[in-house]
Amino acid sequence: MRVNLDGIHTNLRFSAAHMVIGHESCGKIHGHSYIVDVEVEGERNGQFGFVIDFKILKNITREICKSLDHRVLIPVNSPDLEVTYEDDNSIEFTVLNCLEYKLPQQDVVLLPITATTAESLSVYITESIVEKIDNKEFLNYIEVQVNEGIGQGASYRYYFNE
Repeated sequence: MRVNLDGIHTNLRFSAAHMVIGHESCGKIHGHSYIVDVEVEGERNGQFGFVIDFKILKNITREICKSLDHRVLIPVNSPDLEVTYEDDNSIEFTVLNCLEYKLPQQDVVLLPITATTAESLSVYITESIVEKIDNKEFLNYIEVQVNEGIGQGASYRYYFNE
């Protein structure tokens, strides 16, 4: 059985700035209002016969969205980005060996990904949810779609039993 969380209707969203380093038009800092949809497939189980408790899944996903909301997303695993200085107050980084940025630390999220594309964000959010789910034994997969706008997004499916 599958259960779904529709990000528009369940308020699973965040607004953030990012850049797709080296891309002709998306290489400049710009922003999106992201919407996150979640689908989980598994066996019904437990006292209530849930695949997964909606409340728990929404809370986990909202927590992740909140951590990204109103921040600049920085892909620290990008080969084209180098963090040159970081302390509690600020972060400095260089892109493509020539563009230098300095931002307040509170405005930045350093993500362990190579690019802040919808594709990479869907993997990051999926894996972050998986880490926080306690009871996984009856789950087959979780799929997270990260939409950069209505009708435009990328999804990643994580299989629990592989």
